[in-house]
Amino acid sequence: MMDIRPIRTDADLDWALAQVEAYFDDPPAPGTPEADRFDLLSDLIEAYENREYPIDGPDPIATLQGYMTLTGRRPSDLAELVGGRGRASEILNRKRRLTLGMIQRLHEEWRIPARSLIAPYHLEAGGEAQADS
Repeated sequence: MMDIRPIRTDADLDWALAQVEAYFDDPPAPGTPEADRFDLLSDLIEAYENREYPIDGPDPIATLQGYMTLTGRRPSDLAELVGGRGRASEILNRKRRLTLGMIQRLHEEWRIPARSLIAPYHLEAGGEAQADS
């Protein structure tokens, strides 16, 4: 029988991490009980860490900037989707919020998950939420 138990505390987490550590140096063969044990413990560790130590993703503007960097897009490319260079600059400089219409266009045209663009985020001093489409 596999020696696996729920991870409810940091002590349980330490135990589980010690159990899987050996598998990093000597991976179990796929389809074996040891491989199943490794998979189950890894899933339990991930679930506990996600629950107890969540890591927030980047805010919408950081997401947009990162996407633009990764894909080689420039502010002028963003301007085409949000209504002009000035508006793109205001968004990237956190002076203006993304609107629902902008988020929809970014999702449709650039395939950025809409969920990553809808979270609240900080505007710089002097910035204001606009009701643009």
